[in-house]
Amino acid sequence: MCGINGIFHKRTQKEVDTSTLIKMRDVLEHRGPDDSGIFTDQNLGLGHRRLSIIDISKAGHQPFSSEDGRYVLVFNGEIYNYADFYPELKNNGFTIKTQSDTEVLLKLYQLYGLAMLSKLNGMFAFAIWDKAERTLTVARDRMGVKPLYYSWHEGSFYFASEQKALFAAGVPLKISEPGIEEYIFNRFVAGEQTLFENVKKLLPGHSMVIAQSGEVKTEQWWNLKDEIQNHTAISKPLEWFQATFDSSIRLRMISDVPVGVLLSAGLDSSSILASIHHQKFSDIQTYTVGFQEAEHNEAHLAEMLTKKFNYQFNRLELRDEQVYNKLLSATYFQDEPLMHLSEPHLLALSQLAQTNVKVLLSGEGGDELMGGYVRYKPLQFPTLLQAAAVINKLDVFSKKMRYDKLARYASINNPRDLVLYNGSNIFPKDIAQNFGIHKAPENEYRNEIYRQAQELYPNNLRRQALYFDQHTYLCSLLDRNDRCTMGASVECREPFLDQRLLAGLGSLDDKWLFTGKKGKYILKSSMQERLPDDILNFRKVGLSTPWGEYLTQNPAFADEMSSFSKSEIFKWSYFENINIDKMIDQLRKGDKRMVAYIVPLFMLHIWVKYYVEKFSSLAKII
Repeated sequence: MCGINGIFHKRTQKEVDTSTLIKMRDVLEHRGPDDSGIFTDQNLGLGHRRLSIIDISKAGHQPFSSEDGRYVLVFNGEIYNYADFYPELKNNGFTIKTQSDTEVLLKLYQLYGLAMLSKLNGMFAFAIWDKAERTLTVARDRMGVKPLYYSWHEGSFYFASEQKALFAAGVPLKISEPGIEEYIFNRFVAGEQTLFENVKKLLPGHSMVIAQSGEVKTEQWWNLKDEIQNHTAISKPLEWFQATFDSSIRLRMISDVPVGVLLSAGLDSSSILASIHHQKFSDIQTYTVGFQEAEHNEAHLAEMLTKKFNYQFNRLELRDEQVYNKLLSATYFQDEPLMHLSEPHLLALSQLAQTNVKVLLSGEGGDELMGGYVRYKPLQFPTLLQAAAVINKLDVFSKKMRYDKLARYASINNPRDLVLYNGSNIFPKDIAQNFGIHKAPENEYRNEIYRQAQELYPNNLRRQALYFDQHTYLCSLLDRNDRCTMGASVECREPFLDQRLLAGLGSLDDKWLFTGKKGKYILKSSMQERLPDDILNFRKVGLSTPWGEYLTQNPAFADEMSSFSKSEIFKWSYFENINIDKMIDQLRKGDKRMVAYIVPLFMLHIWVKYYVEKFSSLAKII
């Protein structure tokens, strides 16, 4: 796991400024405190910060050059099946000189070019410079577990693992209007666009080749829809799932440094720990966030399960000023306003883990692959939503938070928007009524994914929502995991995102996902003999956080709340109709419905005030 960056000038006579390259690299030091390096070739420069996980010797130093000197690689991530390629490479005349997956990756590229991507089981973002052809090739893993951002600025191509490295190189920080619209309506910006003008993401499962002439060729090398459609029928789903899941865990336990588990006591992370125990891995540490509020706390179950398996349990609880300080730190690492609201706790938990382990396994992806969110349930019978909308007009649900949200969601009257806004906390009518904003974002990328979902699962809104989330919401979760763990110099691995599980689960009948009250039927069934009933039947909480209480009762937030009501963001024309003082007053009087409206604005305020300030000479707000 590492941080990578680079500069490629179209003008051959313009040499890369080494100081700028190093500045980009070292703003990513948290991603790789163990080693660093740069490579320059006239108008091309590559930078690397290393977190040593596999082959921790100096042999894994990057940038990594081929033996003939033609290719130079910078690589972020892990190729879990790298050792499987040793015989193949040796039979083709290659000598393996290290124990590093980096060397295998580069030699596979020498042998197959980008055709090697389909052979890889891993998470990765990399860049390869070809000295002979003078082309730069960048690529990203199937689901986008590892990030890669880029910008064309003044005729030059800049890329990095995090946006802050682009800004450190002089790329202007300017919020895009479509980006802020999508943030308000959908909680985050999906697809290749970002919150910033002139900063893009290389999409998951895509590669890009930039020639010296400036010609760019972008290709999608992996497509989940195609993989699902072409998947062979699974005759014994339960046996297939258990074997594939265990195999995925086994691959992700490959490490030359200690491994731990992020354990919420939910079904997903508990299943990971159960598989680890079933496969007889020893000396495992688990890490759990605890809360004073009983409705948010799962720590007692996490501790019970950890001790049952004879592993080492670690519990963290943030209070008062700790929450506020971690909020500021997480905002810096995230590069964009926080939207999952668990980022401060995940960062703190990763920092705690860093004292003992360098790798953490996470249960991310289980909900999006197997229907684990309650919000999917209304999509089974969308006509019943109309009845909920009618009842809502009688104000029956107003003081019951979950039902209030359902009733507001029920006011959406077309299938497309039921899918597009399924993961939102506030909906277009809410935004119009409370923010005075009536124009929804164009959502070109989201609409394209919805079209794919329709083709793949016609007349099945639940499956459409899963497919949609796998390309949108899940990507934002992976961004969160990457920034929070790497902010603590820890690598995060997600076993549910093995490509075999992604395609196979997508091909199964609905009953294997949605049977039962909580979904994830195939996972629960496969864990019946491995997990206690307390875990199998526990009400889902996940890493939820009491932000209403933080904003109104936490002393550390008092001054910031006063500053928030006078925030710079309310001077933007986009927010000119928002009466933030009225909303804050309602929240302080106990109207918890205001949390959904206030929190995204508060996080945007924090980001503008504390993140943008760090790049103030480059910043230009909309």
